[in-house]
Amino acid sequence: MRLILHGVVQGVGFRPAVHRIAAAMGIDGSVYNRGSDVVIDIRGDGDRFLEILMSSLPPLASVESVEIVDMDYDGAPGFHILPSSSGHKGAGIPVDTAICPSCLKEMTDPRDRRYGYPFTSCTDCGARFTLIDDLPYDRENTAMRSFPLCPDCQKEYSTPGDRRFHHQTICCPKCGPKYRFIKEGKEYFDRPIERFAELLEKGGIGVAKSWGGMHICSILDNVPHLRKWYGRKEKPFAIMVKDLAAAERYAAPDDYEKRLLLSPQRPIVLLKKKGLTITELVSPGLDNIGIFLPYTGMQHLLFRNLAVDALVMTSANVPGEPMIIDDSNVMSLGADAYILHNQEIICRADDSVIRTFDGGSFFIRRSRGHTPAWLPAPGKRSVIGLGAQENITGAVAHGGRIYCTQYIGDADHIGVLEYLDSSISHLRKLLGTEHVDAMAMDLHPAYSNRRLAKRIAVEEDIEPIEVQHHWAHAASLLVDSREEAAVFLTLDGSGYGDDGSAWGGEVICASFDSYSRSGHLRPFPLLGGEKAVYDVRRLCYAIDRMTGRRNEMFSDTEQDLFDKIMDKSVLTSSMGRVMDAVSCYLGVCNRRSYDGEPAMKLEPLLNRGKKVEGFEVRVQNGVIDSLDLIANVISSPMSPEDKAYSIVAYLIETMVDLAADTAEREGLNSIGVTGGVSYNSTVCDIARKRVESHGLRLLRHREVPNGDGGISVGQVAIALRRVS
Repeated sequence: MRLILHGVVQGVGFRPAVHRIAAAMGIDGSVYNRGSDVVIDIRGDGDRFLEILMSSLPPLASVESVEIVDMDYDGAPGFHILPSSSGHKGAGIPVDTAICPSCLKEMTDPRDRRYGYPFTSCTDCGARFTLIDDLPYDRENTAMRSFPLCPDCQKEYSTPGDRRFHHQTICCPKCGPKYRFIKEGKEYFDRPIERFAELLEKGGIGVAKSWGGMHICSILDNVPHLRKWYGRKEKPFAIMVKDLAAAERYAAPDDYEKRLLLSPQRPIVLLKKKGLTITELVSPGLDNIGIFLPYTGMQHLLFRNLAVDALVMTSANVPGEPMIIDDSNVMSLGADAYILHNQEIICRADDSVIRTFDGGSFFIRRSRGHTPAWLPAPGKRSVIGLGAQENITGAVAHGGRIYCTQYIGDADHIGVLEYLDSSISHLRKLLGTEHVDAMAMDLHPAYSNRRLAKRIAVEEDIEPIEVQHHWAHAASLLVDSREEAAVFLTLDGSGYGDDGSAWGGEVICASFDSYSRSGHLRPFPLLGGEKAVYDVRRLCYAIDRMTGRRNEMFSDTEQDLFDKIMDKSVLTSSMGRVMDAVSCYLGVCNRRSYDGEPAMKLEPLLNRGKKVEGFEVRVQNGVIDSLDLIANVISSPMSPEDKAYSIVAYLIETMVDLAADTAEREGLNSIGVTGGVSYNSTVCDIARKRVESHGLRLLRHREVPNGDGGISVGQVAIALRRVS
């Protein structure tokens, strides 16, 4: 009998597990990697063998399907692990996972030969995706090909029953990668981690190379200096804490959030922060703080050498550029010291970022530990999507599945576009996608990645397909929810609309085939275009002018200029811009220094506010008069918290009511909430309650990012349906 197993079956100790079961049953046969699959040939009770195998899979393995071929095994007696062969490809390799307890115990045991060795790993843990160059998953196809095994590691690799039997990244201090400490141009190979810890505790800023990239590191007391040095005045930092007890000193995770923190993927989790001076320094003006636990051996050893229990750990990059992975480029950051290793990083991967809602997760950034990943596709053809302009991911549809790249970044810089291009190419290589049938891109004519899309389209001899931004948001949620059609609230900062204006507060009815806009917030001018996104006072001035209120935020000269460009400025219906304006009106934030800042800093008010009854929201021909509502609420005598909550509640409830009317007309029973604003838990909670009051079902994101990180998935799904 031949068994062909598809799924995450390579790099997880799958072949050793097969060998152990076969040996225990006393059956003859063989096992080998073929492309991304595992092929098992056996002589004996195949049904019983498969039953035992499926009930005792390795921790990181996942079998998606099994093909059974009726054939005789004519090989040698005994059971053998054979060399890998080429074959069907697919991103079936496992994700990077944190060092397991067994390896951590070895690494911290003075009697063990791997004591203090930061690259300790086994079949149950360690770097995977960030190390792999090609399939099948063998050592020569990984970054470990440069490190031949020493006799001791070779013995472990060859011994059935050993935890590292056929473990491809096996190594030890004798034969594996090594760290070095660099300060003022001098390299130190002795005590590199201890030296790095000493530097940090003395107030130095360091850069540490890890899996998939590098981090800028600092103790928390040094955050004011770090902000000045890095030019990051307000944007929150993520902190890595020693253990769960340390996490609870800075934040208040619930049981689900604790499970996320301790999961093998070790994402950054946004937690309700405790009211400490240090937590306010780390995430100014926010109710939450991003926290994650150590996942590499080096990080565990670093904390063993530190007196503190938390460090700032933020991606090491020149502002706007991708995270640095090349040792020769990292010195440009100008840090006080560096701890680098000599293992190649093949796939760059930032830390994943998650926040929770209603017992589930929202991916703000899906990357290390959660890529590669796939979702069912509405078609069998091969398609590429390149996302929007900010928070980009790419996506490739292949064989009835949509595979997503890791988080890429913002496409304002050439380095990000090069990273996007290389990530798509690498994903195609792993999938074996030689030809694509369609190339999907955003409708916005000024988006930088359209150049890349058009270049690939020329190379593949296909026409690029333009996909409207908010339709892509809706389609990404359809993919995420395994639905075919629904009505959506698409809420974000900006997306190029069919009419040339900047959408972002829309009610649309959408499937993979088409969409229609049935409602939206009242548009208002973006005075000076992109300048209004950063100087949020301009949003307030435009709203005040349109509602007949006096605005005293600007000089007479500035007001004269704005009055002249009111009719010439791009209009926006964006919920994100509305929340930015409310943030400014309430004195929370009037200038944006990082993406989403005004609306994010409004969230603490929303968390404490309540809806004040008595206000009316006018709706005419699907246009929701958000501007008069804002003017009326802002000028009323109530607390800032209640003003913020009331405006958001009235608008979201009105949009849901419009969506419910559309759903009834179209015979649909679901309303989805998507776009970057839907990360706001108050917005989602208001929407959920209103949707349920109509007897309808709320669709919300779970696996695809709510924001622009999910756009590529929606683009691919729409393009797939078109070419199919």
